[in-house]
Amino acid sequence: MPYVNIKITDEVVTAEQKAALIKGATDLLVEVLGKNPATTVVVIDEVNTDNWGIGGEVVTKLRAK
Repeated sequence: MPYVNIKITDEVVTAEQKAALIKGATDLLVEVLGKNPATTVVVIDEVNTDNWGIGGEVVTKLRAK
């Protein structure tokens, strides 16, 4: 039972985009590894940009530049 965890910042991601991510990740595991889509779990975690850092800086501040 594959488990995929996608972490993204919580900035205007639509339900349609999330559905496409879930389908795409599932399809990739089916195509590449022959996994059963019925037992493939995909979870999307949306992280506030204040809780996400790149290069030692908070993403909220990086995006404000």
